[in-house]
Amino acid sequence: MTANVYFAAGADLWPDYRTALQSSCARLGLDVVLADTAPDPAAVDYIVHAPNAPIADFTPFTRCKAVLSLWAGVERIAPNPTLTQPLCRMVDSGLTEGMVEWVTGHALRHHLGMDAHILGQDGVWRGAVKPPLARDRRVTVLGLGELGTACARALAALNFPVTGWSRTEKRIDGIACLCGEDGLQEALARADILVTLLPRTAATENLMNADRFARMPMGSFLINPGRGPLIDDEALLAALDAGRIAHATLDVFRVEPLPPAHPFWAHPKVTVTPHVAADTRTDTAAGVIAENIRRGEAGEPFLFQVDRALGY
Repeated sequence: MTANVYFAAGADLWPDYRTALQSSCARLGLDVVLADTAPDPAAVDYIVHAPNAPIADFTPFTRCKAVLSLWAGVERIAPNPTLTQPLCRMVDSGLTEGMVEWVTGHALRHHLGMDAHILGQDGVWRGAVKPPLARDRRVTVLGLGELGTACARALAALNFPVTGWSRTEKRIDGIACLCGEDGLQEALARADILVTLLPRTAATENLMNADRFARMPMGSFLINPGRGPLIDDEALLAALDAGRIAHATLDVFRVEPLPPAHPFWAHPKVTVTPHVAADTRTDTAAGVIAENIRRGEAGEPFLFQVDRALGY
């Protein structure tokens, strides 16, 4: 039996993914036909999707067994009322590794006070100023999904005391796990460094507002590689100006690219990175897509299927 796969994720990605998907499917013994141009919708078995896909209405795809996203975040597709097929988000080992490296790199940058040496070489020897050890700097990770858990474990392995917070109760060895509103307040109070890796949902919009910034220790650091709308921009700017937040490293924003006139660009306590914390890697992502096609053809549960009620 041949599975028809429609690559509706953009012409720019097609050349690399065509080769990677063909190779990954062949390794799993799958007989697939890949196409990047609109086929007969009624003949499509699987759709490989990205937010720029030319599909607004999934209704004609009556035979489609699953929509397989190349993105970890699915907030731009999950609410589509025509999407009745199973939707699977991307959990890619390459993307996870990239996120862990970016988060730990910036956490260590702030912990060690690297900016003072990299940006402040003025001929003055300040050898008496030493950072604390990691065991004395508390880190909180908001969001304990695949990415948040991986980052929390990596930071704990560096000897940071790590607190994790999630909507529902979780247990992770070596991580102090909290949940619920009371747990959030406690997690923020422990956040000498705060890493935000929650999905974007109605419940997480502006999660970090003025009240919650006020719960954090004075002079703490914010690292946001999750979603731009998790942060109330005006509240963050006020917290920076008041010294509540010593520095914010931001990789994601409400509008991308971040407009040149946005105050984050010029603020001395903000580092802007252009949504580079983690990216889907073609070879590893193709393996995830191929495995879900194999599962669909074998009648097995899909990996990383989205709960529509929760939005992730």
